[in-house]
Amino acid sequence: MMSLARTFTRLRGTLQSVSQAGCKQTSNTIPQAAACNWQLLDDCFELSYGGLVMHFDYVWLRDHCRSASCYNSKTNQRNLDTASIDLGIRPLKTRVDEENLFLTWPDGHVTRYSLPWLVDSSFKGQKQSAVQPRILWNSDIYTNAKLPSASWEKFMSCDEELKRFLRNFLLYGIAFVEDVPATVDATETVTQRVGLIRETMYGRMWNFTSDFSRGDTAYTKLALDRHTDTSYFQEPCGIQVFHCLRHEGTGGRTLLVDGFYAAEKVLQQSPENFELLSRIPIKHEYIENQNNHRNHMIGIGPLLSVYPWNNEVYMIRYNNYDRAAINTIPHDVTHRWYVAHRQLTAELRKPENELWVKLKPGKVLFIDNWRVLHGRESFTGLRQLCGCYLTRDDMVNTARSLGLQA
Repeated sequence: MMSLARTFTRLRGTLQSVSQAGCKQTSNTIPQAAACNWQLLDDCFELSYGGLVMHFDYVWLRDHCRSASCYNSKTNQRNLDTASIDLGIRPLKTRVDEENLFLTWPDGHVTRYSLPWLVDSSFKGQKQSAVQPRILWNSDIYTNAKLPSASWEKFMSCDEELKRFLRNFLLYGIAFVEDVPATVDATETVTQRVGLIRETMYGRMWNFTSDFSRGDTAYTKLALDRHTDTSYFQEPCGIQVFHCLRHEGTGGRTLLVDGFYAAEKVLQQSPENFELLSRIPIKHEYIENQNNHRNHMIGIGPLLSVYPWNNEVYMIRYNNYDRAAINTIPHDVTHRWYVAHRQLTAELRKPENELWVKLKPGKVLFIDNWRVLHGRESFTGLRQLCGCYLTRDDMVNTARSLGLQA
């Protein structure tokens, strides 16, 4: 299995031609400087370029034509009706130059593909690329990185400051904005710089103390073990925002743990346990009958969600408080699941993986709820916290619009 800690790069080197004796129909090689070989096989087109040997289904190649009649470059949408393509289609002519592949189809239509685009769009290219570059961390790694917090005034007015903030957030899963006015309105304003607020049954912006106004342990003064929020949603909230408006007492530090770092340790030490945690779906459930709040939420998914083509973790769903009865695992798998869960839990609870942060008025914390677990120590006195959830898609959209890979 592929290491989650790797940051993949696509090679652009030279690759020798791969012989396919017995199945090769047509082959050609362009000048050595272009480092590209190709051949028409019975069931696919084989391309050796940029250090990769790639295979493309012929229907796929016709479907991905980017000519003006097949693709609208202004809207970036396909015009071609995929269902109209002959499933037995094959090109009549093939030509490759230093930068492009040209295919002529039976109806005379010519398709031009950029060779680097084919690398980026191929299964082999995706398999060796990280969808989301990240730096896995424990407490020492994060502390030694000495990442600066964003400044409220500059953050709100300067796109470069926002870009630096988002780059750090994408790499580490947490980021801070300092000197924010200690009000709910200012907190709402700073979050909207990043993305859209996701309204839930807790409201749009929540502002609470330890009054147990909701049927959740978070609304108490008790310590909270590390967890991800809204695990009982079918799609857990992507980003969580915390701002401590005031605290007249002791304790209450926030705990942060990189779930992807712990998952990587499990992968390295026990690939079979990692596979089990990423394959077996379990239920998380939230039942609330408190005051006027009546809610019953159920979310189903594995503890570790991975992209199947490169085994990259993109979400951890871990909340021992809200995990429901385990009834989605056959009895002969249940014990093995508990063993795997115990290994992941042990990694998450190692002291060296714990980052403790004291939230204070003016310091707003953004957490990637699909990656970083949070908790808190118990506290005394009045502690007022506000915050919200942000939609992950809109945060990623903001990052991409600023030129970041996300």
